Amino acid sequence: MFPLVHHVGAVNACSIPCYAWRTALIGVRHTPEHMQFSKIKANLKYDLSAGIVVFLIAVPLCLGIALASGAPLFSGMISGIIGGIVVGTLSKSHTSVSGPAAGLAAVVLVAIQTLGSYEAFLLAVVLAGLFQIALGFARAGSIADYFPSSVIKGMLTAIGIIIILKQIPHALGYDHTAEGAESFVENDGSNTFSSIWTALTEFIHPGAILVALMAIGIMLVWDKPFIKKRLSSVPGALVAVITAVLLNQLLKSFGDPWAIRQEHLVSIPIAQSMGEFIGLFTMPDFTQWANPAIYTTAFTLCVVASIETLLSIEAVDRIDPQMRISDTNRELKAQGIGNLISGLVGGLPITSVIVRSSANIDANSRSKMSAIFHGILILVCVALIPTILNLIPLAALAAILILTGYKLAKPKMFKTMYTNGKYQWWPFIITVVAVVFTDLLTGVGIGLAASVVSILVGNMKNAYKFKKEKYHDGDIIHIHLSQEVSFLNKAGIKHTLNKLPKNSKVLIDARGTAYIDFDILEIIREFNEVKAPLKNIQVNLRGFKEAYNLGDHDFVAFEPSDDNENAKEFDKKTVVH
Repeated sequence: MFPLVHHVGAVNACSIPCYAWRTALIGVRHTPEHMQFSKIKANLKYDLSAGIVVFLIAVPLCLGIALASGAPLFSGMISGIIGGIVVGTLSKSHTSVSGPAAGLAAVVLVAIQTLGSYEAFLLAVVLAGLFQIALGFARAGSIADYFPSSVIKGMLTAIGIIIILKQIPHALGYDHTAEGAESFVENDGSNTFSSIWTALTEFIHPGAILVALMAIGIMLVWDKPFIKKRLSSVPGALVAVITAVLLNQLLKSFGDPWAIRQEHLVSIPIAQSMGEFIGLFTMPDFTQWANPAIYTTAFTLCVVASIETLLSIEAVDRIDPQMRISDTNRELKAQGIGNLISGLVGGLPITSVIVRSSANIDANSRSKMSAIFHGILILVCVALIPTILNLIPLAALAAILILTGYKLAKPKMFKTMYTNGKYQWWPFIITVVAVVFTDLLTGVGIGLAASVVSILVGNMKNAYKFKKEKYHDGDIIHIHLSQEVSFLNKAGIKHTLNKLPKNSKVLIDARGTAYIDFDILEIIREFNEVKAPLKNIQVNLRGFKEAYNLGDHDFVAFEPSDDNENAKEFDKKTVVH
């Protein structure tokens, strides 16, 4: 490395290549700050494009989640703004996008009713933010390391399926269900499938279908190399939305019955003045600080929001093309600060959201600037041009989300998980089904339980090496215990020993074992002293420690030889059933 100096006289022309002369002359040093700025500048065109796509998706989701939560519509926009700008700035995640979460809608709805006012609920949001900050300093983000990959992939796939199923009615012109809903059972008692059936049989709108199909077609064509190469900085989703708005305005001008009416368009609250706009923000009711229900609600919000955030961060890191790893403890602190501010100004609770984050990645985002830019766009557009946003058909936004859902739930994922083996397949498919037919947290909980069962079953079968096979008199049966044998292996080992044939010879080898649970030792002792003599089975216990007190554990009643054709050595890790 050549020294870079400010004075030309100190430069040795023989030792510095041409490109270094310019640096030496103007005195530029490539500091870390300069390098960081250059990287942001290089990624800016990708991040701006991705930010626009996420913005288009976020606006109806923010409104829909606020509606489903029983909160003021503008509260969803506030949390979208803060989730983008504040959390996006503080977070170390490069791809995560934060905002109001559908998984919290039911909790928020019940909490507002329980506390009696939205202002009292906001105080609980402020406290939940403080609790989250404390969790971040307590390094509780490490919980994310314990989520099995099969469950995370199942959750992502299920969310993709849910997005598609929930957006089909909107694409058909049936907007009965609020945007952003994720639960299978809806607030009015209907469910995901009944809403689709109702849309198909009673509420099909030709104009909405035309807009949705046109938007999907534009985005599919926009992904083709010949378009992408020339217009990579222009997102296909933006082109689709602009085309949908122009088409609908054209149909309206002709008085065409296919024109989409106002109830099927985006509906952002419009302030007539700056004072009215500021009045859309709400302060918490601090007089409720002594109400115990406030703290119960805050704790609930903190736990649910933190779990959803950690699940989302873990999932998004897995689909990040650059395979970057987020700091989960830093994320909890960022989310906590975001919720603290959101509660102070009238916003809903914030989490990292998979739908927006996956759309961000699909839109070729390179850094967290896309999340920040989407928050700025929400703020500017809500404040200055809400009337224009209210021209966007929900069917066009449904088309964007349907393609996002498909990318999360590609059939290839099912094939990959199946080929990974049953211990990956069953937790995956159980998680998918559970999330689709319940809700995110319940489904993931069921998936985690299935994963634990899978681990236990696998652990029981991998505690020793033994092959299910018919043995003949005089054969030596080898049972090799693994490095650790816990009580979880009790049933499998007991069943195997009980199935050993009469008049056989058994070598139980513990030479490679570091730990054997007391229950396992009791089973082996009972078999050696009671059950084996009854079946005329000769037992050789090899490598058991003196402390196990199994008697003459190194006594060799028979000496198996590796060359003995009757000896049975096995590699397959299964048990006799």
